[in-house]
Amino acid sequence: MFYNWSSEMPKEIYLDNAATTPADPRVLKAMEPYWSKIYGNPLSFNDAGRTAKKAMDQARKKIARLLGAKVQEIIFTSSATESNNLATQGIARNFQFSIFNFQSNFKIKNIKPRIITTKAEHHSVLEPVKQLEKNGFDVTYLKVNKEGLINLDDLKNSLRQETVLVSIIYANNEIGSIQPLKKIAKIIKEFRNSKLLVEGSRAKPGIAVEIRNSQYPYFHTDAAQAAAYLDMNVNNLGVDLLTASSSKIYGPKGVAALYVRQGTEIEPLIFGGGQEFGLRAATPAVPLIVGFAKALELTNNKKQITNNKLKKLRENFIGKLKKILPAVKINGPENPFERVPGIINMTFPGIENEQLLLYLDKYGIRASAGSACASHEMEPSHALIALGLSKDEARSSIRFSLGKQTTKADLEHVLKILPKVVKNIEGLYPKELKKNYYL
Repeated sequence: MFYNWSSEMPKEIYLDNAATTPADPRVLKAMEPYWSKIYGNPLSFNDAGRTAKKAMDQARKKIARLLGAKVQEIIFTSSATESNNLATQGIARNFQFSIFNFQSNFKIKNIKPRIITTKAEHHSVLEPVKQLEKNGFDVTYLKVNKEGLINLDDLKNSLRQETVLVSIIYANNEIGSIQPLKKIAKIIKEFRNSKLLVEGSRAKPGIAVEIRNSQYPYFHTDAAQAAAYLDMNVNNLGVDLLTASSSKIYGPKGVAALYVRQGTEIEPLIFGGGQEFGLRAATPAVPLIVGFAKALELTNNKKQITNNKLKKLRENFIGKLKKILPAVKINGPENPFERVPGIINMTFPGIENEQLLLYLDKYGIRASAGSACASHEMEPSHALIALGLSKDEARSSIRFSLGKQTTKADLEHVLKILPKVVKNIEGLYPKELKKNYYL
């Protein structure tokens, strides 16, 4: 028999903050005037436009300051997905154009540009990289270990003279692993300071030409999941491009940013106007941009306090869960300093995650099976497969992602409901699976 949940239906317990966060009331308040009172196009040459532009300029300046960047290095986009596409495809396109121009004067031999990324990246990096692979780029997909971390020697050994881009996620959206960006940046810097990008010869035989470009490879990181928890100062991290998202830090959806270090050679993807320093044509969404800046400011001010709170909640929850359901496996780094505090990824052997999520949803407990961008796909999580989990194990895994609004009482209620849900589902399966759990 199915457990009767009707008598225990709680208020909503939202544990899907890695997918998106609720907007902070202070963010909504900051945005409010820019919907109907200060509504001009910031590029219009009139007072309405100038007033809107002033607000947008102030927001850009605030975000630049919080990231340790220059104002002209902040490019507003519609989403982290767009920012990741602009970073990967924009760098690749520029390289292709520069090689085309170069070929008019030089004969290039055996040039096939290379991109390095990881097998556990977000789809918004993997998919554009796969498209570039179809269009003639070589791609190296670095493996990750069982904790979701790359081997730095693998990265070092993968770098080639023709490598134009390295894109490695900062904090993984499914398991919370934190990649060592500073160490990665150091490896890339040492490599590009000494390598030759292209070797060729002039059309006239016998004359060797060496082309040095110390900027390649550029280093991009998808930091959408990191902004709520980690250092986002681009100078500390040593990156050339960085993706940040408003929707992950209690800001509005529909706005994000790409940090592009000054001097980085990149082509736009969207044409039609000269907005965003020529890198993204569109009428700026002033209310969203203002909200994004406010959200990043609020997040930055309370980051350490929030981190400490979520670490305690996470460790308390995991400790009690293992006692109640000892067969449950926690995925990701064992070292708490190598994972963001808000993400808990768990495998429930023998139980399909879709069924588990549906049951939890009936109790008002909102969780997910991994990346929201792939939640409707039938294939198991590529990130979990990259860790070494089997397809069955990946299909038995769910993610709780905590937020600043999460309380101890919320998680205590989940610990009360979860064993009952597991028992109900387990009753639908053969008896040999029941030995997995002790309730």
